[in-house]
Amino acid sequence: MDKRMVDFIRALRASGVRISLAESIDAMNGVDEIGVSDKEQFRSAMKTTLVKENKDRDKFEYFFPLFFGSNQPPMQDIMSNMSPEQQQMLQQALEALMGSMDALRDLLKQLLEGKPFDQDQMDQAGQQAGLDQASEMGQRPWFERRMQRQMNMQQLQQAIEQLIEMLQQMGMDGKSLQELREMLQENAEGLSDQLSQYVGATLAQQMADAEPQPKPDLQDIPFTRLSDSDVEQIRDEIRRLAARLRSRAALRQKKAKTGTLDTRRMMRANMKYDSVPLELKFKSHHVKPALVLICDVSTSMRYCAEFLLTLIYELQDQVAKTDSFIFIGDLTEISMVFEELEPMAAVEKVLTENRPGYYNTDLGNSMNTFKEDHFNTVTSKTTVIILGDGRNNYNDPRLDIMKEVLGRSRRLLWFNPEPPSQWGTGDSDMLQYAPISSGVYRVSNLRELAAAVDKILVDG
Repeated sequence: MDKRMVDFIRALRASGVRISLAESIDAMNGVDEIGVSDKEQFRSAMKTTLVKENKDRDKFEYFFPLFFGSNQPPMQDIMSNMSPEQQQMLQQALEALMGSMDALRDLLKQLLEGKPFDQDQMDQAGQQAGLDQASEMGQRPWFERRMQRQMNMQQLQQAIEQLIEMLQQMGMDGKSLQELREMLQENAEGLSDQLSQYVGATLAQQMADAEPQPKPDLQDIPFTRLSDSDVEQIRDEIRRLAARLRSRAALRQKKAKTGTLDTRRMMRANMKYDSVPLELKFKSHHVKPALVLICDVSTSMRYCAEFLLTLIYELQDQVAKTDSFIFIGDLTEISMVFEELEPMAAVEKVLTENRPGYYNTDLGNSMNTFKEDHFNTVTSKTTVIILGDGRNNYNDPRLDIMKEVLGRSRRLLWFNPEPPSQWGTGDSDMLQYAPISSGVYRVSNLRELAAAVDKILVDG
């Protein structure tokens, strides 16, 4: 039992649950005190000592039966519940069916006798399905389907119906046929559940046996591969990330004011001293940027847009002015939301009220709305940032408006999570957008996004 508990803890850790050595020892000591005879008390003791965060409760409940379940489905011996005449009729029907269904003979017999799969059957099917090569719980549904094919479970339903039809032709009464069908279905569900439990338990054990892999830095995980727990951690960290960017920006401002001599100003100021440089004058390079953000919040871009908006508004003391817009099928201004709420609350409100739906991404139409209603937000001092993958669902990309924005603004920048190798594929218009922009930053993860924002603050 101790090894089983250790494997359970290792599997929870592999799935992302944070469990310290001290907490593992507490779990062992707790079980020593209450014993394992009462399964519910045992489960409660393990859960109390190992689960600290509400988000980990579901993982505990998912893995617990995989390590401490019986893996024996409740099944009934159908043959023993039948009269001798019905048993003889059933045997004749089976013999008549087997000529065209040899592969299902043993499975149907097993189903009628109410016998679960034995360990050898499960291990053989698992090996044939390649289950020993699996490495994560997300593969469970796929391997369940493979094992069901190996065990002929997908043909079983057809065999049951053919058996019932033949018994009906042989004269078995309707009530007995209905009872037989129900018992066969219940036993088939039991076998299916047994297969599912076996696959889950095997994957959990392989996760426990695997050497712990170093987790990648959260900032390096692509937005498209973030789990729910990763997103929550990023939300917790983003304020600290903004604080670091703010400190770096403040340091650069200080150096900008004191680091470079302004020769012309210094000569003019020291003419009264016969040009002896008694008063030093320095150049000030840093100018706070004025920003216009136009963010795609379709399904593929939502995390990227969320983190960009949160970062920018956490750094408002480093920005002269920010006007923000979001789009999927059309443009919506959201600047006023950030005037009323804190950045994280504002972003949550914006994304909640603007969910992706049946409408398709259309940047061209959104830019048309921007020109008609909000073009006055762009001046010669404005940096316009478009966050999107440049995919327009084959709609008009409105390159003419992009050229106008570029000409009217200080610069037009793209933040795009896709690599250049994907530009121009499918409905991507990035190969047309890129030449009429001042630059394109790849922002496929938080590190790249933070670096792009930091670069904007550097350039002012």
